[in-house]
Amino acid sequence: MRLTRRSLPLALFCALAFAGDDVRSVTILHTNDLHARLMPLENGAGGFTCLAAVIRHEREDCIGCLLLNGGDLAQGSPVSTIFRGLPVFEIANLFGFDAGTLGNHDFDYGWQRARQFVDISNYPTVVSNLADSEGRLFTGRPYVVLNANGVRIAVIGAMTDTFRDLTTPALRGPWHTRPVAETLRRYAEEARGRADLTVVLAHLTENEEQTLLDSLPQIPVLITGHTHKGLRAPLTRDGRVLVRVEPFGQELGRLELRVDVTRKSLESWTWKHIPVDSRCLQPARDVAAAVAVWEGQVSRIVDQPLAISKRQFSRVDVKRLIERAMREATGADFAFMNAGGVRDILPQGQLLARHVWNVMPFDNRVVTGKFKGRQLPPAVRDGAVVDPEREYTLAVSDFTATNQSAPGQLGTEGLRFGTDGPLLRDVLLEWIRKQRVLE
Repeated sequence: MRLTRRSLPLALFCALAFAGDDVRSVTILHTNDLHARLMPLENGAGGFTCLAAVIRHEREDCIGCLLLNGGDLAQGSPVSTIFRGLPVFEIANLFGFDAGTLGNHDFDYGWQRARQFVDISNYPTVVSNLADSEGRLFTGRPYVVLNANGVRIAVIGAMTDTFRDLTTPALRGPWHTRPVAETLRRYAEEARGRADLTVVLAHLTENEEQTLLDSLPQIPVLITGHTHKGLRAPLTRDGRVLVRVEPFGQELGRLELRVDVTRKSLESWTWKHIPVDSRCLQPARDVAAAVAVWEGQVSRIVDQPLAISKRQFSRVDVKRLIERAMREATGADFAFMNAGGVRDILPQGQLLARHVWNVMPFDNRVVTGKFKGRQLPPAVRDGAVVDPEREYTLAVSDFTATNQSAPGQLGTEGLRFGTDGPLLRDVLLEWIRKQRVLE
């Protein structure tokens, strides 16, 4: 007799028809681009103590729960800058990550320091496409297989192919990226024999995200970071899903999966992004204690009155302020600050030195060069009329001088700058202090 829905009661039909299936639930909590923001933002969002509280609350009703981090844990606060990132990774161990990957800013203190970050993390760090000339992987392993509710999940890490443009030779050392899509395809095929589900945990550009969704059907789940823009709804393609949340610990992502371990397939998913609001949460006490220790060590340096701001300055406004400060400090005719190097706004009201450290956490220096008007790129001239044969002085950061042709930089190459100059952060601090009032 042929098995049909009409020949059997519904419950018995389902039991027989799917007797070989084993569909299980898995929850993945995820963060990205925390950038060492131990304290809440000006709007009250984020902060490590409240992020930990949200993570622990969400874990209370988790079945098969994993916590993953999408890179750029370091760089972005005075504690990270002054102590070169290590305290941030030590505090993050209290979150209970099950796996993480690295972002480009985790290399801002040099690749040797990034190796220390990997060593002190009490969870596996995976990057599949960051290798040296002999093919040795920076993290030692491209992926890790985790078990959640009886589901074997291969978590493959990846770094953006733009890594070279986002670092300097001294910081990245012998390490370079292999093509991200090609590398992930290879490791996804390898991991399929060892796992029931493959998840990519990656630090990617938006174009790279879309390429992976379009070209890698063997990877059903992608959790990303790097763009500093959280998604309001997941990106999807043919039943596959990509998610990321807002930076600086403002959100925690929660991805609910139903996995058929017999067929090794993703049956369904739901996703939400959970706000982290310091004004309505009871902070995690152990994390708060660790944060207090390190913040106490930098407070005397950065929590000093600097000036009064009559209004809030957006990142575009801050970019112009930095360029003005560079011009006036060096006597340059022109100055250029890459927009991506401006890491925060300046709020209205009392400005502290901390605000400038948040805007400019990098230890970049101001360097100058002299160039003919015809050599100045459009990004520098910004519509100004110049004499093609007259010599002008241009001030930039040493990062821009090293990465002139990278996206968002000068859009040129071969301009020669000096190599020694003051810290850009110090230039901005002193300039704002002298203004006394910003309008």
